[in-house]
Amino acid sequence: MKRQQTRTAYLFLGLPLLFFLIVRFLPTLMALRMSLFDWNILKEVQPFVGLENYARLAQDDRFLGALKNTALYTVIGVPAQIALGLAVALMLGRVTVLRGLYRALYFAPYVTPIVAAAWVWQWLFSPQFGPVNTFLTWLHIPPQAFLTSPSQALGTTAALIVWQNLGFQIVLFLAGLAAIPRTFYEAAEIDGATGLQAFRSITLPLLNPTMVFSVVTGTISYLQLFTQVVNLNFTDQGGPLGSTMTVALYIYQLAFGRFQMGYASAVTVVLFVIILLITVIQLKFLTRRYDV
Repeated sequence: MKRQQTRTAYLFLGLPLLFFLIVRFLPTLMALRMSLFDWNILKEVQPFVGLENYARLAQDDRFLGALKNTALYTVIGVPAQIALGLAVALMLGRVTVLRGLYRALYFAPYVTPIVAAAWVWQWLFSPQFGPVNTFLTWLHIPPQAFLTSPSQALGTTAALIVWQNLGFQIVLFLAGLAAIPRTFYEAAEIDGATGLQAFRSITLPLLNPTMVFSVVTGTISYLQLFTQVVNLNFTDQGGPLGSTMTVALYIYQLAFGRFQMGYASAVTVVLFVIILLITVIQLKFLTRRYDV
């Protein structure tokens, strides 16, 4: 019976593993192979070019600009959503009246379709008709270009992404806070520790697994940004002047706009390597063991 249960367990584990290999690893290997060819779907012959596509990346200003923008999104968005998520989670933990309603309101943006949220955000920050500029006018502040300004578009887009992902971060931190035994705080209170001291010595160390998960998943999400950027400025995707362009959007434009599948595959492989390296580094240096 034990042997039969083991076989059943391996069967149930094997089916999702097979699906994962087919859906994830096989396309990755195909992209790696395709990146070694001048693969254009409009041509009958796909010549082998070796590492020429990768060498071309170093001279591609649009790729370098997209890589810079993607890094800026990550540097701005990940710390902001973690800090705000933890702060709101700490406040919601103290709420006793209408607790479920407040949590639902904060989580609602996360389950809102990204396309719908992006279009509403575009209307809110419209230079001519947006309520945000109307409010600024009441405060005697000149109207801002926001999504049509090369210097403001990236920050406005990052604000949308932080707002939309905030609910997920709050849920993560609420779960992490609920898992911390109350006896630790009671012992700290008996010892005369202040609220700030308890937060630094108990809450933050015991939230480390939640922090690591949040940082890693958030970083991966920001490095793969696509839908929000496309829909915030649908007539000028990645604009103005490429100020909101991301690597994922650039891959899409290369593959399905210019039909340069080989070069797009090279960019995909580079993005995959970047995400893998950053994830490994984060897991290595952020994971800590604390003695409370």
